[in-house]
Order: sequence, then structure tokens, then C-alpha cells
Amino acid sequence: MQTLEPQQFASWNEPIEMLYACHSKVKRFCHQLSILPGYLEKNGVNQAVLNDVKIILQYFNCAAPLHHDDEEKDFFPALMRKAPEIQSQVEELERQHIDLHKNWFELSKQLEELIAQKTDEIDSALVQRFISGYANHIAIEEPLFELGKQYLTETELKAIGQVMSNRRHP
Repeated sequence: MQTLEPQQFASWNEPIEMLYACHSKVKRFCHQLSILPGYLEKNGVNQAVLNDVKIILQYFNCAAPLHHDDEEKDFFPALMRKAPEIQSQVEELERQHIDLHKNWFELSKQLEELIAQKTDEIDSALVQRFISGYANHIAIEEPLFELGKQYLTETELKAIGQVMSNRRHP
């Protein structure tokens, strides 16, 4: 049986913790997606699947693009001003954002068909490509979050957090 981890709450005054919180959700939703094809094969589409898929769609359609904007428009530029040696990593991460969005576009079409009950299966290779893309991405990105904790001042972090909050609550 899986042990639940205590819920961690971050505030916009802690933008790096908010970025980590987003990654936690991504990892949880990717885990749910990883078991979805097998679950559908055994159990078909049921209300639990529909509920979970709606939440996953909502997250990756709305929150994930905002998270990528937080990184590309605010966090990465601030960190590169202090640590210019990370430029090639940032360029790779930004390229990966494009791939992640493309993979999501394809996967979301299948998930929407599931919700509309036009299909009762999902392409496991597509799911795996999407999950692997995020796993590789997070492995490069989270060390940069740690660098941000070292290099960015509290004032800089609060300013980034305010912009992140405003992006969601204009």
C-alpha cells in the first residue's frame, strides 16, 4: 500500500517552493497516467477514471503552461543574470517545453475522447513518451531550483513570486 506524504503548502513568497509544488503535481498526474492504459484494459471507463482524467486535463491545460511561463519569463532570466553558465541548460529546458506541449496536445486529444466516451483505451506509447519527457525535464530543472535558492535574494524571489501570483490572479 502506498504511503501518503504530508501535504506541503508553499506561498507566492516562496516561488521556488511553488515550482517544486507544481513538479509534485506533475509527478502525481504522470503516475496516474502511467497506470491508466492498464486500468482501462481491465476495468473500462468508469466515473473514477472520468473524474481523474478531468483533473489531469485541467492541470496540464491550465497550470502547466503557467508553470512554464513562470520559469521562462521570470525564474530562468533572474537566475541566468547570477549564473550565466546555466544558459545551455535553460535553452534545453525551453526546447523541452515545446516538446512537452506537443506531446500533451496529442495525449489530451485522446483523454478528451475518453471523457466524451468516444473511446475506452489510450495509447500507452504516447503516455510513456509524455511521462518520460517530464521525467527527463524535471531531472535537469530541479537542480536549477536549488541554484536559485543559492543565488537569488529574498527580494528577488518575492518579486518573482508576485509576478507568478499576478499571472494567475490578474
